[in-house]
Amino acid sequence: MARKLPKYLNRELSWLEFDQRVLDEAFDPSVPVLERLKFLAISASNLDEFFRVRVGGLRMLQEQGITRPDPSGLSPGEQLKLIDVRVRKLQHDQYACYEKELVPLLAKKGIQSIHPKHLNDVQQSFLERYFETEIFSILAPMAVTGPEDFPLLPNESLSVCVRIKGVAVEQAADGSESKEKIKDRFAIIPLGNTLSRFITLPSEGGLVSLLLEDAVAMFVHRFFESERVIECVPFRVTRNADLTLQEEGAADLTAEMEHLLRARRQAECVRLETLTSITPGTVKFLLDSLNIDQSALFKHPGPLDLGGLFSLATRPGFDNLKDASWTPQRSTQIADGATMFEAITARDLLLYHPYESFEPVVNFIEEAADDPDVLAIKQTLYRTSRDSRIVAALMRAAENGKYVTAIVELKARFDEARNIRWARTLEEAGAQVIYGVKNLKTHAKCCIVVRREPDGIRRYVHFGTGNYNETTARLYSDVSLLTCDDELGADAVAFFNAATGASQPQNFRKLEAAPLGLRDALLELVESEIERKRQGQNARITAKLNSLVDPQLIDALYAASQAGIQVRLNIRGICCLRPGVKGLSENIEVVRIIDRYLEHARIISFHHGGDPRVFISSADWMPRNLDKRIELLVPVEDPDCRERLLSFLECYFLDNVKATLLQPDGSQVRRTLSEGEDYRVQERLCQMVCELVRVEDQKRLTEFVPHRAPGT
Repeated sequence: MARKLPKYLNRELSWLEFDQRVLDEAFDPSVPVLERLKFLAISASNLDEFFRVRVGGLRMLQEQGITRPDPSGLSPGEQLKLIDVRVRKLQHDQYACYEKELVPLLAKKGIQSIHPKHLNDVQQSFLERYFETEIFSILAPMAVTGPEDFPLLPNESLSVCVRIKGVAVEQAADGSESKEKIKDRFAIIPLGNTLSRFITLPSEGGLVSLLLEDAVAMFVHRFFESERVIECVPFRVTRNADLTLQEEGAADLTAEMEHLLRARRQAECVRLETLTSITPGTVKFLLDSLNIDQSALFKHPGPLDLGGLFSLATRPGFDNLKDASWTPQRSTQIADGATMFEAITARDLLLYHPYESFEPVVNFIEEAADDPDVLAIKQTLYRTSRDSRIVAALMRAAENGKYVTAIVELKARFDEARNIRWARTLEEAGAQVIYGVKNLKTHAKCCIVVRREPDGIRRYVHFGTGNYNETTARLYSDVSLLTCDDELGADAVAFFNAATGASQPQNFRKLEAAPLGLRDALLELVESEIERKRQGQNARITAKLNSLVDPQLIDALYAASQAGIQVRLNIRGICCLRPGVKGLSENIEVVRIIDRYLEHARIISFHHGGDPRVFISSADWMPRNLDKRIELLVPVEDPDCRERLLSFLECYFLDNVKATLLQPDGSQVRRTLSEGEDYRVQERLCQMVCELVRVEDQKRLTEFVPHRAPGT
């Protein structure tokens, strides 16, 4: 008798299946070769994060003796065993992709990664000079005898381990010298971040590069002139980053966060990567020095840190080996010459990035900073770009005497250091800075501009699904809603006042917020669809999310399926719902899209008897978002904006080029149509927006706009 499948898929294995789908793009021959290299690098970087966050956390649970199963029925130890098997298969595929497919193909296209034994005389001479002038001057070996003096290496940075032949010379009784073997000694050379990982060599054409670690190995004897080097092998350490911030009793959250960052640098090693060529003695030395067992060791046949290939894939040049550019288009909803305040007053604006430019959002904040009629700006900041125009505008606004309030989330994982710097800079400019909310992460995306106008005070609001980050806005698909709707403005003010004043928020008129009522609101919306179905009405639920993990919401969707409701889900990443299980979820379809843009928008639609209720949200349907983060669910009520958003959402269920369908067992299959033309959603959305601009431009050419005399 077949074993009944658990009701939920395992979260960790679902994450790894997402990484597999990213890697599948690197195997796809229809994708330009440098884009394939980029997908390979992304899959490796994703896996790094998986070890830092998920494996580290599970190992802590296992060490604490916790055996409580997750919703899929697996204990931490059982999950770690399954993860180990899946990760090793995934890494095997990554290196097969790199060595057997991409390296030969790149070489044919003029991009060659050369082995030291294949250097010609000119390249050899160049490398000798480069080693003497740069590598030898910058790097420094550190002698190591054991765990007590093993250096604290930066997380996920490359180092080389050097093994040196050990010989002792003793004086014999007759005065002669006798040699006696002793243990080999070891030294560590951290490669750091100063030197380029890929050393460009002279060549007659194309790009020829040598890995930094190979160059070090070629000339490593220069560091140990009087000794015999018998091994020089690269290695890489991944440390646990799933550490908890102790907010209770923290008088200074900034200081506590800096302490956490220091602790993360010294955290337990959860993975040791090295080459398959490493000798057993050197493996033992590294394992003993890092105090880890064999299960944390991963040997690779090719270069370590495949994520580092991203810099090679994105370097200037070789445009014929990359995707053709899709330029973000101006919004046809904004009239030429209109200020953002004029545009928003005329109508609600819904922008779909990166097909439509993020520039209007930046302009909105920059105009507010310089407008003498603007009284206040309130904004959340979760992840920002390095040279953020938005943060610069907030600083300028504060310096201009406006009341500026910024909720800067210091607990945004891996962006903590940058956010600490921005927070201090904003404070120095005179802004009121709130370091998030105790025990919660402020993940909501909201900006309010309060402006004095002839008819009174007006509140302009931006809600988004993505961060206020000009860089990622060109790479992530996200939705922006700009409005001066009075009720949404009042709700946004109430939200900010509650977050900054440590008070219970008032009842919202239109918004829903986590962790207070967002989950309940979603459950109520699902139940409403079920009730309509029971009454014989049409019912349908459509959602586009990054992740679906929350058991209560999954159970609600199962109930909707069992009531006969069609549930269509577009889930980019982790999905713990099992679709297509008879009697449980046969009416649920889960489509997943991996393409050149990262799908990041959260859009939810309920049929609602033919009068759809449509929302955008900062929140994924995960316990952490609904219970441990401040999130917003925002209704899109303007008819034009709502129809526009629904048309975009519908496109995601037509893709038959980049879409895969989640299967009941957690695997995935490519979605194809036996008839009809190819439909690639991201390409179609780009074409749709470009066509809107083309039609608008054509309309302008055929309009006669008279010049009028002044005063008429």
